[in-house]
Amino acid sequence: MNARDRLEQALSRIADPAGEGARTCLTVYADAARIAADASDARAKAGMPLGPLDGLTVSIKDLFDVKGEPTRAGAKILADAPPAAVDAPIVRRLRAAGAVILAKTNMSEFAFSGIGANPHYGTPGNPADRARVPGGSSSGAAVAAADEMCDIAIGTDTGGSTRIPAAFCGVVGFKPSKQRIPTEGAFPLSYTLDSIGPLARSVADCALADAVMAGEEPGALEPMSLSGLRLGIPQGLPLKELDATVIKGFADAIGRLGKAGVRVTDEPLSLIDDMIGVNARGGFAPTEAFAVHREHLKHRAADFDPNVRARIARGEAVSAADYVEMVRARARLLRAMDARLADLDALVLPTTPIVAPTLAEVAMADAFNAKNMMALRNTSIINFFDLTAISLPLPRDGLPVGLMLVARNGHDHRLFRIAAAVERMLA
Repeated sequence: MNARDRLEQALSRIADPAGEGARTCLTVYADAARIAADASDARAKAGMPLGPLDGLTVSIKDLFDVKGEPTRAGAKILADAPPAAVDAPIVRRLRAAGAVILAKTNMSEFAFSGIGANPHYGTPGNPADRARVPGGSSSGAAVAAADEMCDIAIGTDTGGSTRIPAAFCGVVGFKPSKQRIPTEGAFPLSYTLDSIGPLARSVADCALADAVMAGEEPGALEPMSLSGLRLGIPQGLPLKELDATVIKGFADAIGRLGKAGVRVTDEPLSLIDDMIGVNARGGFAPTEAFAVHREHLKHRAADFDPNVRARIARGEAVSAADYVEMVRARARLLRAMDARLADLDALVLPTTPIVAPTLAEVAMADAFNAKNMMALRNTSIINFFDLTAISLPLPRDGLPVGLMLVARNGHDHRLFRIAAAVERMLA
C-alpha cells in the first residue's frame, strides 16, 4: 500500500462518526499530511526513500511543540497559549525520516494521570470496551494505535504513560532509557522522570520510531533466541492485589516462556522498598509539576482538572531540603539497581495489576485516586530507577492485559530483541 492510500484509510477512521476519532485526535493535519504522503510516494517511485519510516502515518501526543500552534498538553488553560516557535526535536526527526504526521492525540491534562480521563476534551473510549478508560496519560495515542488511526503513536512516559494505555488497549508501548531521546519541546511533567516513547501494534514499529527519535539509524530487528535467557519476576509489591484476569494472563505467559527455554526466577527486590521510602518525602512528579504550574494554580486553579490539580498541589509541601535528599538518595539507588540486575537479561511482570476500569468506576475522586495509583504502581518503579521497559499485549479472550519486560539503563536495543522474540512466541 502506498503512503497516500495508507493515510486516507487512517483519516477515514479518524473521521468515522461511529468511532472515537473526535475524542482521540484533538488536531488533524489532513492537508499537510496529504502533501507529506504524496512526497513519500514520489520518493518511493524514484527509488529514493528516506528509510523504513518513510510514508508511515504517525500521531503525536498533544504536549509536543508544533511550530505555529499552541501546545495545549491536554489542558484548557493552554488552548490560547503563544504558538510554538519551532517543532520539538522529535517532531523534526520524524518529519526528516519521512513520517506522515497526521494528528495530535488527546491525553490526561498535563500528563498527570494513569487513567486517561480528560474533562476538557473528552475521554477516548477503550477499543476493547468503549465504556472503559483508555489508560494514560497517552490516552489518545493508545486508542489511535489500536483503532488503526495511525501506524505509530508517539507518547511520553513519566510514570507509565506509554505502557499503561498500551496495556489497557492491547498494543505495544515502549519507555526508553531517558537520556536517549531529547525531551525539549515536550511540555514537562517531571524534569527528572519524563521520557518519550512510541506505541504501535508491533514491537518492530516501536523500535523503528524509537531509533528515529533517538537520532539513530533504524535497522532490521532480529529477535533474540529465548532459549537460555534469564528473566526475573520481581517479588513483593509488583505481584500484590492482581486482578483475576491479570493473574491468569501473567501465569499463562510465564508458563509459555518456560516451555520456550527461558530460565525464569523469582527475584526479591528490596530496592523497591527503598524507593518507597524516598518517595515518602513527596515524590519527584508532584514536586516538579508544582514548580511548573505554581503561577497557573495561583490564577486559574478552577480551570484545572480537579484530579490533576490535587496531585500537583501536593508538591507545594515538599521542602527544598527534602527534594535534595530525594535526588541524592535516588542517585544511590540507581547504581544499586543497575548492579542488582547485572546477572539478568530482563525482569518480567504484569504491566498493570488491574485491567482498564470503567468510566463509571472512576467518576468519583476517591475511586479515581485508588484506581490511578494501582494503574501506575508497577510502571512507575521503572521510571524511578531509569530503566528501559516495554509492554506487550498478551493473548486474550476478554479485556487486554500487558506483559512488561524491563532491562537496565542503556540496554534498549537488547530489550527490543528480547521483546520481538516474546511477541513472536505469544503470537
